[in-house]
This record gives sequence, C-alpha cells and structure tokens, in this order.
Amino acid sequence: MQKILPTLLGFSLLLSCSQSADKIFVFSYFMNNGEDGLHLAYSEDGFNWSSLNNNESFLTPTAGKDKLMRDPCIIKGGDGKFHMVWTVSWNEQGIGYAHSLDLINWSEQQYIPVMEHEPKARNCWAPELYYDEKDERYLIYWATTIPGRFPETDSTGDNGYNHRMYYTTTKDFTTFSETQLLYDHGFNVIDATIHKTQDEYIMFLKNEIRYPKPEKNLRIAKSQHLLGPYSMASDPVSPKDVWVEGPTAIPSDQGWTVYFDRYMEKRMGAIFSEDLKEWTDITEEVDFPDGTRHGTVFKASRKVLEGLLAK
Repeated sequence: MQKILPTLLGFSLLLSCSQSADKIFVFSYFMNNGEDGLHLAYSEDGFNWSSLNNNESFLTPTAGKDKLMRDPCIIKGGDGKFHMVWTVSWNEQGIGYAHSLDLINWSEQQYIPVMEHEPKARNCWAPELYYDEKDERYLIYWATTIPGRFPETDSTGDNGYNHRMYYTTTKDFTTFSETQLLYDHGFNVIDATIHKTQDEYIMFLKNEIRYPKPEKNLRIAKSQHLLGPYSMASDPVSPKDVWVEGPTAIPSDQGWTVYFDRYMEKRMGAIFSEDLKEWTDITEEVDFPDGTRHGTVFKASRKVLEGLLAK
C-alpha cells in the first residue's frame, strides 16, 4: 500500500506504508551560530515540520575550543544507535561526535582531530556520516581548506577559503583510518552528502565558487564505489540564482526530495525529482520551524518520537 501526500505542481510524492506507518521523519538542525546545540523537528509527510522540545536544544555542545554544534548530521548505525557528527568551530581542525539510543540521552561528546596532521588546515566544515553495511564501517567526510594545496582555485572562494572534500573511516569511533581526499574536480566544494541507489552512489554537493562569478548551487556526482572516484559534477539542480547550502536528501517510492538551507533568505527550501535528472522547486510546499539552519533528514521509529514528545 502507499500513502499519497498532497499533490505538488502536478505530481504526487508517495511514501510506502513501510516508511510511514512505523517510521516518521526527523530533522536535526542548528539555530543562530550553533552555540546552544542540537535542535530536532519531526514530520509525518516530509512537508510540514514541527519543532520538538519547544524548539529548544536537546544537547549543549562541549567538544572543541569554540564549543559550537553547527550542521548536525545524524544517521542510524548498524548497531541500532543514532550517531551524530557536527561542526565544532569555524576554524578548528576537528569535528564533534556523540551517539544515542533515543535522541535524548547522549554519550560523552568526543572531539575527533581529523585534520590536525595538516598544520595549515583552516577548518573542518559540515561533516557527514554514511554507514557501509558491506564492510560494517562508518564513512565520515567533510570540507576543509588547506591554503596553497590547490593554488589554481585559491582566489575563487570567500575570504580565501578553497575547500575540497576529505574522509576517514571507522568501525568504532575510537580508531580511524588515515584521512584522505574524497572529492576534487578542480573547484571549491563543500556540503557533500552521499546516498546509495540500486547500482551506484550519489553525492549531492555544493559548488562554493564565489569569484569571478558566483555559483553557490547544488550539483550531483556519481560513483560505482563508496570511496570513489566520483564523477564531474552535474549542472546545477537547485533553483537558479538562489544561494543555497547544506543539502540533505531522502528517497521515496516516487523519487528524491532534497532539502537545503536558503541561507541568504533565512529559510529552508526543497526540490523534488523522479529520476535525479529533472528537478522541481517545491520550496513553497515545505514548512520548517523558524530559525532552522543546515541539518539532516532521517527516519526514526514512533517509539523514539513518543519519547521526544514526552520530553
């Protein structure tokens, strides 16, 4: 059986009962500069989002020197736990990590120094997680600028930033593989998020070029393997002439919905596609809590939601 959601611009977004009956959508996000920590919202249909805990923080950040919790990414791991990584600072060389069974009670926060081996690394922004079921390991990936590493594009970003995507892997969040380059196709790139289709891996990413002509849009790269190599990026899929960041995607029976932060407008946006090729802007159809910024959509059980609502 399928549940038909409201018709949007001539099509209907469909969610199977396996997705909607026992599962709900949860969105992790931050507000302002991320100083107060983790915020959560939930949705039955993927369009209308309600804040939890009166839109107050579920977790106060303690990792890193600046103790921020920006761009929180949460996934359900192979161990049944929710695992979260986040940006701890605008300019530190590590990221934050914690885990939870119920999204309320969290482990001790951990600072992972993923780029401290690079003395010139300026930052570690918007880390994301992917659980590799085949190898039973987690891929952690993020954007970093290392001045002079890619000199041909050093002048293309804001304030000298010139990002590329890097990664490490872990099975236990205690030991980590050596940090390596994940995505470099000769342009300034941030905010990647990876999903698996039946026959390939899809990476949604942001072209972060500011000069000489601003891009600031979302594109897609593909690979036959989780760790790449990934293809050249597609043409932009986000709305034309709108600066966006922080894509987060979720598939349905009918296609793909990608949410993102329209940060210049201080609002969230979304696009939909049946085939990952033709995209429709459905921003006017989605409603997020005021102040929502760069986050991640994921699924949780109704039991978990009951606990969140009780809090």
